[in-house]
Amino acid sequence: MSGTVRNAVLSAVIALVVAVVVIAAAPEGDSPTAPDQNNSTWDAIQTRGTLRIGVTQAPPWYFKDPATDEWSGLGVSIGDAMAESLGVSLEPVEVTWGTAVSALQANQIDTMFVLDATPARAVAIDFPAQPLLYYALAVLADDDLDIETWDDLNRSDISIAVTQGTTMDTYVTGRLAEATILRFPSNGEAVAAFQSERVNAVSLFHPPLIAMREKIGRGQIVLPAPIRQSTSSAGVRRESDTRWRDWVNTAISYYYQTGQTQVWYEDFLVSFGVDPDTVPAIRREDW
Repeated sequence: MSGTVRNAVLSAVIALVVAVVVIAAAPEGDSPTAPDQNNSTWDAIQTRGTLRIGVTQAPPWYFKDPATDEWSGLGVSIGDAMAESLGVSLEPVEVTWGTAVSALQANQIDTMFVLDATPARAVAIDFPAQPLLYYALAVLADDDLDIETWDDLNRSDISIAVTQGTTMDTYVTGRLAEATILRFPSNGEAVAAFQSERVNAVSLFHPPLIAMREKIGRGQIVLPAPIRQSTSSAGVRRESDTRWRDWVNTAISYYYQTGQTQVWYEDFLVSFGVDPDTVPAIRREDW
């Protein structure tokens, strides 16, 4: 073997050994083309220069204007404020309620606002300790009904629609033994029963009723006493670096305690053609 060939072979062997050593020394799971799942959300937002929030057509939380394709709503207002504080841009990413958790796990979004913190979801993702907002079980009822408590609906001449097998179904069934309760497979069908005047009222948690009442053009939204309340939150990806989750907790607590969350909510309602005074607040202190 000539010296030239021997040197070429030796150089190739050395290069191969160096490559093997580099690969062996690389952290397990890393690859040049795979996204770094170990990169914390906090660092990624700063590096990328954008805050990615999940959005889905669900006013008053998220609303995509069909004329402009621009997103608005409470979740977008919160995202804008957070992005400004972080010195980055807001990047809406379309998801559905059903895919939001997997989008967080896959590192496709950084947070999803108005995602309820349920035990099932908490197995897969994290949530800040501070609730984002409060909402309550409500009724959209005929305008001529005088309703202050659930007992005001517990009459044999009252019929009320609920979505079968839901929290609303369980609660209303337990409280309204005298009323006629009609159960439907979906929220839309329950509301349609009220729209067609088959029932005197429909019971849902109050935020979705706002858009439905606007579409129907009649009815009053009431939170009967005793109020059956619930909370909503902001989902984040589970990771060992908790800076992002902790910062989100601080931010949403600040917005809530200063009343800013309620202001953003009311601003959207006005833009949506709804008088904020005619619908319940999302701050329980204002109920």
